[in-house]
Amino acid sequence: MAAKKGKKAAKKPAARKPAAKKPMKKAAAKKPAAKKSGAKRKPNAAFMKPMTPSSTLAGVIGASPMPRTEVTSKLWGYIKKNNLQDKTNRRMINADDKLRDVFGGKKQVSMFEMTKLVSKHLK
Repeated sequence: MAAKKGKKAAKKPAARKPAAKKPMKKAAAKKPAAKKSGAKRKPNAAFMKPMTPSSTLAGVIGASPMPRTEVTSKLWGYIKKNNLQDKTNRRMINADDKLRDVFGGKKQVSMFEMTKLVSKHLK
């Protein structure tokens, strides 16, 4: 076909280069599903062993021997009852006079540091 004079010939679309192929991610090997039994998970015996609190900790939670889990829950009960959580950063605990002795004289500790400091007061 001849192109007429005065009219521009239509351009052919440029040949596209094929897109670079990205390496395919291999599917993660699935682990065999663990059997779900009807029984509940068995608690760790170390956490359930009754521990005797020191005299300073006993002033906060009581003197009777109790498991670590119960010590932590009673300590949180004391903190919430006396409104000792920091208002802006809820992970921090502001110590009152009783807790300052338990926390080694610190005025403020994080909730994660608290469990470490309390474990020193359990025998």
